Amino acid sequence: MSRITTRLLIVFTLLAARAVAEEQRPNIVFLFSDDLTCQAISAYRYGLDLPPTPNLDRLASSGMLFENSFCGNSICTPSRATVMTGLHSHRNGIVNLSGGLDPKRPTWPKKLNQSGYSTAIFGKWHMKTKPVGFDTWEVFSGQGNYYNPELFGPSGSRRIEGHSTEVITDLALDWLGKQDGRKPFALLLQHKAPHRNWKPSIQDLELYQNLTLPEPDSLFDNYEGRVAASNHKMGIDGHMRMSSDLMLFKGNEAASVLGRLTEQQRKDYVAAFADENTAFLKDPPVGSELVRWKYQRYMKNYLRCVAGVDRSVGRVLDKLDELKLTENTIVVYCADQGFYLGEHGWFDKRWAYEESLKMPLIVRWPGRVKPNTRCSAMVQNIDYAPTLLEAAGLKVDWKVHGISLMPLLTSAGRTPENWRSTIYYRYIDGGHGVAQHSAIRTNTHKLLHFDSPRNEAEKGSLWELYDLTKDPNEMTNLAIDPAHAERLADMQELFQKTKVFYGDTDEGVWTNRRSTPFAPEDYIRQRSPRRKK
Repeated sequence: MSRITTRLLIVFTLLAARAVAEEQRPNIVFLFSDDLTCQAISAYRYGLDLPPTPNLDRLASSGMLFENSFCGNSICTPSRATVMTGLHSHRNGIVNLSGGLDPKRPTWPKKLNQSGYSTAIFGKWHMKTKPVGFDTWEVFSGQGNYYNPELFGPSGSRRIEGHSTEVITDLALDWLGKQDGRKPFALLLQHKAPHRNWKPSIQDLELYQNLTLPEPDSLFDNYEGRVAASNHKMGIDGHMRMSSDLMLFKGNEAASVLGRLTEQQRKDYVAAFADENTAFLKDPPVGSELVRWKYQRYMKNYLRCVAGVDRSVGRVLDKLDELKLTENTIVVYCADQGFYLGEHGWFDKRWAYEESLKMPLIVRWPGRVKPNTRCSAMVQNIDYAPTLLEAAGLKVDWKVHGISLMPLLTSAGRTPENWRSTIYYRYIDGGHGVAQHSAIRTNTHKLLHFDSPRNEAEKGSLWELYDLTKDPNEMTNLAIDPAHAERLADMQELFQKTKVFYGDTDEGVWTNRRSTPFAPEDYIRQRSPRRKK
């Protein structure tokens, strides 16, 4: 055999080995929602008895559902930065809604891309700077719009007619269909829905019209023993806007609230609520009955948005089946945080209470994750980056707070003896009247600490302690009961140790970093261009 032939043989062997290795590396499909809470997913069997989510349930039945998955900062931009970097807010550079993700900071999609993955993201990014580490990207500016969204990409922006959930799903499936199998891929499909102000697709506007949804027990919470909670500005009763939030249109309000919709879309939208709105205006409810009316309208629109996301999940799963990609693809479904569906009388998130602290996480990986399993171990969104990189055969080459979930995924959800026993939370944004606070949670208890009193009433109420086994709805603050002083002291000691463990001891990191300056070319344009008349 000639020397040239030998060299060619070696080259071909190496190329073949590389092709086999690439083929064995799993594809990753990361499905992400904004504010879609566990209570709204029927697979969780958690809280209220709400309409089913068949496609999310389908995903859960073929993979692992995490029952105790939590965020570290329950608000959109900081949570997304945590997901990307594996770091809590005080170390990832985004502590509130005004922050931007440093393009130079390492992230798991960037690492995958550098290692040979094709990467793409479609939908809500919400971290101001342009996505880095993606071969293909089209994202909303900021929150984006529910209808006829404008998407920004490397070559500029374009406006696409339709509902955002369907628009970005179409884009993602089109990209998915173009993958040729030469390289593994990571696809991030990130929905705006069901973020406020809950505008469902036209096709879903009639869902649940004749259904009376159950009310949470704490819908009329009086916040006894919880002074900070009583100062909120996120109540269904007092803080929901009748027109833009609840679609109760008077006069020409529909034109301004629905101004982005086409004439036909607006006509269909108004018609869907016309009979209910007419009945309301003819005989307006008052007092508790008005709260109940608002709750029903809010919940139905929220769940209609969820139905659109659920349908999108089904379309993605069907496409993977069609392309024969299912067996070698990890599918992750999660959200940026939980949300209040009337619990404590609220909508929105931000608090360290269970409904917004807890977030959905479902993972399917055929051959590695046993179908229809549930995991009770406490996990956080700091764990996603190390998990997905390990799944791709890569090591995290920057410091992260998270730990890989692989031991849970590959052991049918059994919790290792040395698994974390405490999670950490810190909220700094301050919107909706939610006081800045930190928290730790164990399997049985939760401790909240509010950074500073905002008024005289809050001075003696900077600590809240809850027994989650006896009081899962967190209605009784044990910190103000002398009978629980010993437990309070133990939790306070654990709280300080946890802060030190995660390196959250520099208060200036939180109070002074309201925004991060980057070069102008790093930013996605924050305002859409004016529509041509």
